[in-house]
Amino acid sequence: MSSPRPGTAGATRTCPHCKTTILESAAVCPACKHHLRFDPNAGAAALNTITPLRVEGSIRHPADGGAWEYCVVLSIRNDRGEEIKREVVGVGAMQPNEQRTFTLAVEVNPSAGKGGKRSTRH
Repeated sequence: MSSPRPGTAGATRTCPHCKTTILESAAVCPACKHHLRFDPNAGAAALNTITPLRVEGSIRHPADGGAWEYCVVLSIRNDRGEEIKREVVGVGAMQPNEQRTFTLAVEVNPSAGKGGKRSTRH
């Protein structure tokens, strides 16, 4: 998979705070929530963000038995079914009678202008 050129829709960069790969257009890191640049429209952009996919589920370890280990794997496929990204996003262990809740959310910001850049007034 090739990376889009800087300034185009889908171009990425690294968050200087948490080192997560994020969209170049982001004014706030979606992972650590640190502000990355001054954007007077950041509040409006957050209001325009929609979540077309959100899945949440919980698992509870039964009271009997030993510890369970878990591995959270995220896989993204294109429209041809080809896997374009696969990543382990977390691992851990659950002791008897413990619970974990997992949430997957895909956030989309449709306010991006032509070519993926936000329009700005000077």
